[in-house]
Amino acid sequence: MATYTKKKISLLTMNQTNKHTILEVKNLEIGYFLKNGNRSIAKNLNFKLPKNSLIGLVGINGVGKSTLLRTLAGMQPKINGSVRFNQTPIEELSPLQRARQLSLVLTEKPASDNLSVYEIVALGRHPYTNWIGKLSKRDKELVTNALQLTETTNFQNKKSHELSDGQLQRVLIARALAQDTPLIFLDEPTTHLDLHHRATVLKLLKKLALENKKTILFSTHEIDLALQISNFMLIMTPQTHYFNTTENLIKMGIFNTLFPEYSIEFDTETRTFSIKY
Repeated sequence: MATYTKKKISLLTMNQTNKHTILEVKNLEIGYFLKNGNRSIAKNLNFKLPKNSLIGLVGINGVGKSTLLRTLAGMQPKINGSVRFNQTPIEELSPLQRARQLSLVLTEKPASDNLSVYEIVALGRHPYTNWIGKLSKRDKELVTNALQLTETTNFQNKKSHELSDGQLQRVLIARALAQDTPLIFLDEPTTHLDLHHRATVLKLLKKLALENKKTILFSTHEIDLALQISNFMLIMTPQTHYFNTTENLIKMGIFNTLFPEYSIEFDTETRTFSIKY
């Protein structure tokens, strides 16, 4: 179990019932399998993702955020521990079952530069289409809705190689929305976006959690923004991890320990970090 400074507050995740949990992680160790032995990046990870919530995942570079997301999605094998989706071990779900339950947005570019924006977003419907991949009326409605939500409709006929990095990022998010899964993982979804579109994407994620009953786990380096919109936060450090509501983590003083005290300080009132001179 992650270390908390107040035992009473730490009971939050322990007392969550399975009824309100969509993903449960126990004693998880993540990393890579190498010829000369396993390379462990993080271990003893324990947390439960509550349904219909927005969870920010933060930590310094190299701490294992992307590796964790890929492992939770079943794309990368775990070293030890367990990951359960609605009480079912993730490895027992077939690729098709996983694709209908969870979607993952990485920072990688599409395999083909010649796909149009509409075609990329329509790929999100692949787990539901028939064997020839024909889109039904419902599929088309979900694709159109995803384009509208991400403000990508006006360039839906452009090829992916014609897009800016920021536009492509929004298109990949639209693809996950079209997939229409109850659980969504996003790795740095605001990378390459200007301030307006960063706000747009984060507000969209919040809306999906509140109104569309999605559970969303997103990694980010922008802790200030994550603090503003996240119901819960998962903080990874080289030594340990913390998972709790954003409010409790602030009360526990966790954000005051993330950076050396001589360089960065956290203001509890404004919920912002500033350089310490």
